[in-house]
Amino acid sequence: MPPSSSSTSPTMQVQKLPTGIEGFDDVCQGGLPTSRSTLVSGTSGTGKTVFSLQYLHYGICNFDEPGVFVTFEESPLDIIRNAASFGWDLQELIDQNKLFILDASPDPDGQDVVGTFDLSGLIERISYAINKYKAKRVAIDSMTAVFQQYDAVYVVRREIFRLIARLKEIGVTTVMTTERMEEYGPIARYGVEEFVSDNVVILRNVLESEKRRRTVEVLKLRGTTHMKGEFPFTMGSQGISVFPLGAMRLTQRSSNTRISSGVPDLDEMCGGGYFQDSIILATGATGTGKTMLVSKFIEDAYSNKERAILFAYEESRAQLLRNATSWGIDFEKMESDGLLKIICAYPESTGLEDHLQIIKTEISEFKPSRMAIDSLSALARGVSLNAFRQFVIGVTGYAKQEEIAGFFTNTAEEFMGSHSITDSHISTITDTILLLQYVEIRGEMARAVNVFKMRGSWHDKRIREFIITSEGPEIKDSFTNFEQIFSGAPHRINSEEALPGVFKSVDRKGRKGSNAK
Repeated sequence: MPPSSSSTSPTMQVQKLPTGIEGFDDVCQGGLPTSRSTLVSGTSGTGKTVFSLQYLHYGICNFDEPGVFVTFEESPLDIIRNAASFGWDLQELIDQNKLFILDASPDPDGQDVVGTFDLSGLIERISYAINKYKAKRVAIDSMTAVFQQYDAVYVVRREIFRLIARLKEIGVTTVMTTERMEEYGPIARYGVEEFVSDNVVILRNVLESEKRRRTVEVLKLRGTTHMKGEFPFTMGSQGISVFPLGAMRLTQRSSNTRISSGVPDLDEMCGGGYFQDSIILATGATGTGKTMLVSKFIEDAYSNKERAILFAYEESRAQLLRNATSWGIDFEKMESDGLLKIICAYPESTGLEDHLQIIKTEISEFKPSRMAIDSLSALARGVSLNAFRQFVIGVTGYAKQEEIAGFFTNTAEEFMGSHSITDSHISTITDTILLLQYVEIRGEMARAVNVFKMRGSWHDKRIREFIITSEGPEIKDSFTNFEQIFSGAPHRINSEEALPGVFKSVDRKGRKGSNAK
């Protein structure tokens, strides 16, 4: 009887090698298959060289796996200098015989070094370097430059196959880069590289709404599984970071511990305050008090000697400090005491992936117990719905992973009247939703607040008046005898109608009465 699939020997399974590229190993479900070749394809400026260097640097520094980098387009000196911008000291690794850069770049005087020997000679040079330095990882940058001298496609296919076969025979795990002409065109310039390679990774740098958006896609990993689709990534001070939202696991713990909003009446409406690891969204028109609630949320953290971080995308630092001072809150003292950090940035200054990376980096360094973003709607301007939702999932997922209470604001387009909370596209991701709105009552403008949603807890479902004073917010029961507040057409109801357990009835003659339930 043939053995079942479950009895497959572990030695027959494809082993994977971690690349060290944040998030990418999650997309590959473990890393790149060992002793095989991976083609990394992309247009100019997509990060192919950075990908290759990060892969080698991680293997040397974390697994003591020496590497060989073969360059055809840049000199070793330029590569070392460029790597230093990411904090990678390649010269030190070279001095330790952990890294060897095989220079096959064009001669500065114009003589093509590649043309002085055929591919057999190149293969031997690579093999010699691998054996000498006992390398486990190899990167070749780029295959396009290698085969520019060949016109026939069959020659390219044959020579790539020879190179890959030799590297596989030696047992190294190889990353090879190649140029492509279009972001969504042919995989590689010659049209054959992807068929010869065991694995194919595509890097893209697409222009969307006058902004560049980088994504990575694993097209194939021969003999093993991986996540499908495009995943956003960014290149920061520590290299490439991928955001594999599909790999997020809903395994974070849920705390029953309550924290204060900084407004006692609002705590009461929320059943005792927010949960410690919850995500709170305050949504409403401009001027309804969202930023003030953020300020009270931060002030309460300071009162409890906890750190908080505020990311502001609509107001300058000077405006934030002035507004907080008008409510009796001293942000500058909080900062000087080391319990508050304010990050102000224009939403258009960079892409959403870069904003997400900045948020994660700042949180990782400052280690706050609370965070606030004012506002999400500012970041949503000019980006696709899918990109914005991915950003929000990334932020909320990271906050929950770090067990941080997050307070976000969203500016609704409607000044008065009801608005759909789902317009923010994040209602299902948040744990608590506060609705803030302008209403017209008795010929005057007033603000209303309602705890629209409170996951896992009882909450006050009444719509209550929200007053902003010089000492902060006050919440009153001024709307007790009114209904349809959020509809934009509130009207008074009589005391009998307002009594609980009483309903109106109409007899057969059309006369109104009331009956108790």
